[in-house]
Amino acid sequence: MNDSDYTLTSPLRDAEVTGGPVLAVTVLWHPDSARIGEQYLDGSGDGVIELGRFMPMFSRPGKDRLPLGYGGISRQPLRIARTPDGGVEITPPDSRMIFELDGEEVRTVQHLGPERVAEGAVLGLGRAVLLCLHWATSLPRHNPVAGLLGVGSAAIMMREQIRAAAQTNMPVLLLGETGSGKEVAARAIHAMGPRAGAPLVAVNMATLNESLAAVELFGAAKGAYTGAQGVRIGLFGEADGATLFLDEIGNTPSVVQPMLLRVLESGDYRPVGAQGDRRSSARLIAATDQDLYGGSFNHALLRRLESYVIPMTPLRERREDIGVLIQHFLAEGGATAEEFPFALVSDCACYDWPGNVRQLAQVVRRALLSVRMGEVPLLSALTRSVATPQGSAARLASSIAVLGEEGGADAVAAHGAAPSAAGRAGNGAAAPAEAKRGRRAMPDQQEVLAAMDDNGWRILSAAQALGISRPTMYKLLDEHPQIRRPERIAEEELRTALAACDGAVDRCAAQLRTPAEALRRYLGALGIS
Repeated sequence: MNDSDYTLTSPLRDAEVTGGPVLAVTVLWHPDSARIGEQYLDGSGDGVIELGRFMPMFSRPGKDRLPLGYGGISRQPLRIARTPDGGVEITPPDSRMIFELDGEEVRTVQHLGPERVAEGAVLGLGRAVLLCLHWATSLPRHNPVAGLLGVGSAAIMMREQIRAAAQTNMPVLLLGETGSGKEVAARAIHAMGPRAGAPLVAVNMATLNESLAAVELFGAAKGAYTGAQGVRIGLFGEADGATLFLDEIGNTPSVVQPMLLRVLESGDYRPVGAQGDRRSSARLIAATDQDLYGGSFNHALLRRLESYVIPMTPLRERREDIGVLIQHFLAEGGATAEEFPFALVSDCACYDWPGNVRQLAQVVRRALLSVRMGEVPLLSALTRSVATPQGSAARLASSIAVLGEEGGADAVAAHGAAPSAAGRAGNGAAAPAEAKRGRRAMPDQQEVLAAMDDNGWRILSAAQALGISRPTMYKLLDEHPQIRRPERIAEEELRTALAACDGAVDRCAAQLRTPAEALRRYLGALGIS
């Protein structure tokens, strides 16, 4: 990395060296589309950001620093100040400018806890500029990887890991939800590595018939099974000297897993019905959206696959990237940012995207078609036919009675998106009558604890189950005497609990009674894995 890779000056360099996250503001949307993706990172040390038309200065790595400059932004700045609990306090300006927090107009001082900042708070200025307030753990830098866009720390880290993995021949395991970019990462690792001139052989393990999976992977001798009229080379044979990408590795038939382990350990395998072994130098990349650690997946094979693990961060945890992604997908469709309605951008920025980047791309394409037909696109309609992935993201659709969280695509398909009283809305329409009738009394402490237990100590899922908004859930968690913040737990206790849970963060969170997402981030900040 050279000096041009840095956006700011020495105070932030020091912040990165000490490992503490700093407050960052990313431009999600701006009337001048060239400004989308620019950032300001607070390296002042006093934890205060004065945000207005002429300050602070935003930039990209190696580019000039400029204020937001838009005339619709108040000259009098709003004030963002860090608080002793690790969160921030936002004081709106005393001006006529409309200020929105997560899609809702606010006029009073707002307090955001550290977890809410970690999820990215969307700030709207004058209904023309959108910003994302979030934590940054690394300096902005230009480290492009084809297909993997983003300006935040999570995107930077994923690209760094992909670049590092590409220079090795180690097996790589890509872990992430559906639509988070696992195949994009696999193709990038291959394209940036020494085997780029050879083919990338790819197979979705979920599509393999159990009885013929070994044949597909390892080949077969002539006459090895009914209908085998000739020799089949198999995928490992095809990928000899190249790269083999096993997508959905969690769906590998159990009878085949020991065979995969053998070829990973020695490079040797035996085609079905053959008399001798063959050898393959295929470089293996595997991907899954499943929890391989808590199920029946072959543990020895898992240990081999995890030689190099790259977690693919879900889009809801890198909200600061949504603007540049929308802009990219618009460009792919031959459109400009000016053609995309600001209200829809705001809704997209506040949505949690259970289908991740893939779902966002689909929605942008649908919206562009609607705009070109003279329609006003609404996120509720655009997400109706987008299937919610299985796993933890599927719990986003657990209750349409939620006022304050989007319900995920399955719930939207049945009822339309539920608008958010706190801003995480899928659209700006009024709440449907059935959703209004579904509002329930505030849960008591026992119900809150039970919801966290039942939902793997994931805040969003627990809030959905209780039928309350995420900000309300944060308030209840802060007030709960039995629920702890990770940063208030002694490091020795964290290490002991994590070891007792065999490194499973979700189980560790349940044991410690602390939110799983916050625990995962805090462990990462401490360098504990």
